[in-house]
Amino acid sequence: QVQLVESGGDLVQPGGSLRLSCAASGSIFRIYAMAWYRQAPGTQRELVAAITIGGITNYADSVKGRFTISRDNAKNTVYLQMNSLKPEDTAVYYCNTDPGARYRASWGQGTQVTVST
Repeated sequence: QVQLVESGGDLVQPGGSLRLSCAASGSIFRIYAMAWYRQAPGTQRELVAAITIGGITNYADSVKGRFTISRDNAKNTVYLQMNSLKPEDTAVYYCNTDPGARYRASWGQGTQVTVST
């Protein structure tokens, strides 16, 4: 069973930065593109950013220029550097395989990001 463990969430003021990490057990890192998703209260989970095995990235329009996704295949870890945070970025952030992947792991607990004064 693949396990995904997200970490790094916190309470931060608008304009601040956070770096999220997602550690994955199993072999999915060697096979699939990975992605970060987020879910705010009362909304559906949405794609934030994705990265292929080779490092090609794409982002939701709402985070372009502010967030950077990266991966360390040797460590089976994917990161999300978030800068210039806004209150609307408040959500629980999750990682998983890319939306187009044939395999979707069970969702982890996620990590809470709260942007507020």
